[in-house]
Amino acid sequence: MSKTESIVRVGVAYVLAFAAAGAWLAWGPETAYLWLDGLIADLIATAVVFAASRIHKNSSFYDAYWSVLPPLLMVAWWLEIGTGGDQVRAWLVLGVIVFWSIRLTGNWLYAFPGLHHEDWRYPMIRARAGKAEAVADLVGVHVVPTLQVFAGMVPVYVVLTNTDRGIGWLDVVALAVGVGAVVLSFAADLQMYRFAAHCSPGQAMAAGLWSWSRHPNYFGEFAFWLALGLFGLAAAPQDWWWVFIGAVAMYAMFQGASIPMMEQRSLERRPDYQDVIDRVPRFVPRPPRKQRQSVA
Repeated sequence: MSKTESIVRVGVAYVLAFAAAGAWLAWGPETAYLWLDGLIADLIATAVVFAASRIHKNSSFYDAYWSVLPPLLMVAWWLEIGTGGDQVRAWLVLGVIVFWSIRLTGNWLYAFPGLHHEDWRYPMIRARAGKAEAVADLVGVHVVPTLQVFAGMVPVYVVLTNTDRGIGWLDVVALAVGVGAVVLSFAADLQMYRFAAHCSPGQAMAAGLWSWSRHPNYFGEFAFWLALGLFGLAAAPQDWWWVFIGAVAMYAMFQGASIPMMEQRSLERRPDYQDVIDRVPRFVPRPPRKQRQSVA
């Protein structure tokens, strides 16, 4: 199947998914909480994407859902809540989210080879589950990431429902962190693509941003969700205890799952990657350690 046909099929699945979610929001039974209505609609859309994944025997159908859903969810909430009060902060948040969404979705469009390819982690997750592979596929590959992204959108809901506080210095910090995070991730991905196009088999990347962090793209992704938390804190300081739940969830995912899996794979495929681990910081960018000189 060609890349173009694959993208069309993924696009059709997303249209059907968001149509199902929109139908639920428009005509389904409402709960007492708008955020809960949004979560149910999000899970309905996820279920449609999961069905497409199973039909095509490829869970990479879900990959772009991560970046397409957030701006649509924010707009759906905003339309339902209305435009009362000071909306400058909401526009800033939407701008950062759209900027991030375009960058990440564009990265997927560029890197996605087609539905003949599937992310190497998904078959491993299914294989480990044995007879429960369908459950592992639904929960581990589709539902858990959806819940993580929804948790990351909690401060957006806080911003939309708290419009009595004007713009302040914390909003400026949040904007700078959010934009900087997207630029950092874009630069890291671009450097990796250029390296991959010319590197020798088994060679490890440790130049540019990748010499300051072994996973600068993950750090940039975490920083984006942290920025949304900062916007939420600026809108409602009294909600400090829960506006960072999404950023914490992302950090836990990267440190507890994504990074260990990626590093184990790199150690198996790249003989010099242990040297990278010894010199280059794991997550937060900082100058690398100096390489030790052997004594003759």
